[in-house]
Amino acid sequence: MLTAPVDAAMSAKQREAILRPTTDFDAPERWESLSGGSATNRARLDADAFSQPSANLAFDQRADFFVGNGFFRRMWVTAPSSTEAADGLGPLYNARSCQGCHLKDGRGHPPSGPDDSAVSMFLRLSIPPQSDAEQGALASYRQAVVGEPTYGTQLQDLAIPGLKGEGRMVITYEESPVELAGGETVMLRRPTYSVAEPAYGPLHPETMLSPRVAQPMIGLGLLEAIPEADLLARADPDDADGDSISGRPNLVWSEEAGRALMGRFGWKAGQASIAAQAASAMAGDIGISNPLAPFPAGDCTPAQTNCVGAPTGASAQFADLEAPAEVMDLVNFYSRHLAVPARREAEAAEVLAGKRLFYEAGCIACHVPKHATARDAADPALRGQLIWPYTDLLLHDMGEGLADDRPEGVADGREWRTAPLWGIGLTETVNGHTYFLHDGRARSLTEAILWHGGEAEGAKERFRQMPPEDRAAVLAFLGSL
Repeated sequence: MLTAPVDAAMSAKQREAILRPTTDFDAPERWESLSGGSATNRARLDADAFSQPSANLAFDQRADFFVGNGFFRRMWVTAPSSTEAADGLGPLYNARSCQGCHLKDGRGHPPSGPDDSAVSMFLRLSIPPQSDAEQGALASYRQAVVGEPTYGTQLQDLAIPGLKGEGRMVITYEESPVELAGGETVMLRRPTYSVAEPAYGPLHPETMLSPRVAQPMIGLGLLEAIPEADLLARADPDDADGDSISGRPNLVWSEEAGRALMGRFGWKAGQASIAAQAASAMAGDIGISNPLAPFPAGDCTPAQTNCVGAPTGASAQFADLEAPAEVMDLVNFYSRHLAVPARREAEAAEVLAGKRLFYEAGCIACHVPKHATARDAADPALRGQLIWPYTDLLLHDMGEGLADDRPEGVADGREWRTAPLWGIGLTETVNGHTYFLHDGRARSLTEAILWHGGEAEGAKERFRQMPPEDRAAVLAFLGSL
């Protein structure tokens, strides 16, 4: 197998030809089964399929991967503690470890009832700007949202001893039928969100709520290694080509770069790098300070005086942080090198037929099949790889049905980043469920497709009107990813 199918000697014309969507559906394309290039996991396609290291990691790098996995799984404890390297939890938090949300490095889910854990899902909080200063911070990209004055930027339902969690997320569903060609009826459930038992007083009257389930961790380093110019070349914010698809990048402030960069990670592409995403999650979800988010009180606000004054795990031996650079570097290395699983049955006739229908329905206008990682990427394991993530990493208007009516950076209340599809067919194998979309409202891939609207309305309708055997073929194709 060629280690780097997109090498430095390749001409722009050759590269373009490799990345051009195919029109031949009689057989799989060359390298198509290797979704993550030579980094693809071909060894384990079972319940641990999302937890494997990049297959092309050097031997000495594998040690860093597994040490990073240890920190990713670390259960943080309340400070002060005899285990000074692992204390500093909270004071308010959503989970005690990264693995707590990203169970088996996979997809989170909404609670199935009042007794089910909500640890892999939480509510984002924000309000419209209330001053010229807040408006200016948003306009300069230095701030993506204005947090709720008392509760901050997300609802944290857990707390260390002596404090109260901020409140409880409440979800109610209303179901409605959608008729498919061939006589099938699918029930879609529309969620409504609220906060019960707010522990620190009422929320601001203009508070906007937006749910988030944890996303799969696979392939993040490969997505980070796609040249920004390649992604921006696909942006068409004014729909200049008239195809009704007008993807655009989110622009977010990067503490690492000291300027605004294109967002790639998160449901609304709210983070520009793996390091920024990990730092934000460590501080916001677990309450652990780190170099990019040096806040020992996590997401606590000045209005939460007991939270701000609670003991922390910050220590001089760890640069007055709870997770110093050495820890975050290992967590980031682990996150960067979680391998994408290989395709299954890519050569099956039904899968190939479903691939053709997926392409012809227009799904690939946003779920772009192929990309090439940078030929000069700093990490050799990520360099010059032909990858198949089925995303453009751009924001798209997904219609009123999926709108959360909460802006985040450049993204408005109807826009979402195109979610990568690689590994989606192994969701049930890894995580034991088939809940999809940003809030897990879809209980199957069929429901997820039927929720598409806005720019994806035409593709959704073509799927809805397909004969049952064609829809089954599309689902077989998605299941092979």
